[in-house]
Amino acid sequence: MTSANSLEQPPFKRAVVLFFFLVLSLILFTGCRGKTTPEDVVQVPVVKISSRQYPKFLDTLGFENLESAIDQSLVYFNRVPPTRTYVYGKDQYDAVHMIHSLETFKQFLIGRPTGPELNQFIRKWFHVYKSVGNTNGQVLFTGYFEPTYKGSLTRSDNFSFPVYSMPQDLFQIDLSKFSDKYKGHKRLMARVAQETGQVLPYYARKEINTTPDFEKRAEPVVWLASRVDRFFLEIQGSGRMALENGEELRVHYAGSNGNAYRSVGRYLIDKNEIPREKMSMQAIREWLEKNPSQMDEVLHFNKSVVFFKAGKGGPFGSIGVAITPLRAIATDPKVFPKGGLAFVETALPGKENQPKDEWERASFFALNQDTGGAIKGPGRVDIFCGNRNWAEFTAGHMTAHGQIYFLVMK
Repeated sequence: MTSANSLEQPPFKRAVVLFFFLVLSLILFTGCRGKTTPEDVVQVPVVKISSRQYPKFLDTLGFENLESAIDQSLVYFNRVPPTRTYVYGKDQYDAVHMIHSLETFKQFLIGRPTGPELNQFIRKWFHVYKSVGNTNGQVLFTGYFEPTYKGSLTRSDNFSFPVYSMPQDLFQIDLSKFSDKYKGHKRLMARVAQETGQVLPYYARKEINTTPDFEKRAEPVVWLASRVDRFFLEIQGSGRMALENGEELRVHYAGSNGNAYRSVGRYLIDKNEIPREKMSMQAIREWLEKNPSQMDEVLHFNKSVVFFKAGKGGPFGSIGVAITPLRAIATDPKVFPKGGLAFVETALPGKENQPKDEWERASFFALNQDTGGAIKGPGRVDIFCGNRNWAEFTAGHMTAHGQIYFLVMK
């Protein structure tokens, strides 16, 4: 592997032959795997339930901003081919049906239905699919938000931590172009080694952080005052930068280095640095700021790096639409239908700094408009909490169990 301190421009022409050898080896390797473990494949991630099993549909948020969130999913569905299909357990529905389903639900909301009217309407017109959840049948809900950090468009002693754009030498390998068996698989993020011409995985966090001139490969979008701020910006996927000149810059997710996400929170728990019951985003920040000598060790544990781009509006979800606080969720796109209407049962704080044992049970409709590196399988859902203080507190402390259902017209 090329030294992290001397990354050279990739000789793509020399890499072509080796690239195809890489693809061939990947095909042969995956074709000769042993037995599939239960962790590898979820047999039935969502199941259709009978009307007798329907939950009590009650939107404790009073339908606030729900119609706007539905409109954003409609923007997405109207952009894709009308024949594109979306999987609900053992059933499939095309984009035209998804549009009709959301438009019908939105039209019904205009009359601000009562609880009985809402439940009667859903029973009559909608199929409901329930996530099988984790091994205990529960779904773990976490939260994310749009932070605001101090930043600068130029490097200085006060602002020395770059937020990188997509590197010029990073490229994607789409294995589905070589075999139908790889359709739906994650694309590989790769680079070409200067010395050998080999196609290799892209650089991990430690390599990127220890390369003094990495900004020559990935032009910084903005410079931050805190390395911890930069790390949490990557975790959230978007943010607002309060610039020195008084203006605000919004940055959005552009891509990643393709390395697997690993939780530094879990790492600190396993190292007995933070008790599990006290773990939160705020607790991680406090620990990092109190232990600067161990920051490399902890942050480099997560090899995944997120790259950004500047832009207006947002924040935007993975389906390319603006996401709405408490109405947008992030899930595993291999499990749940993109853009689909969901019903969530979990717990939310009524106010900032409320102890977790006092959080109230909440139920509300949301749209599946985003995804995340740590959100895998039918037992994980991330709720977009918005911005400002309540959102930061909720996103930082939320680890609540509950259920999630998906609705689609019969």
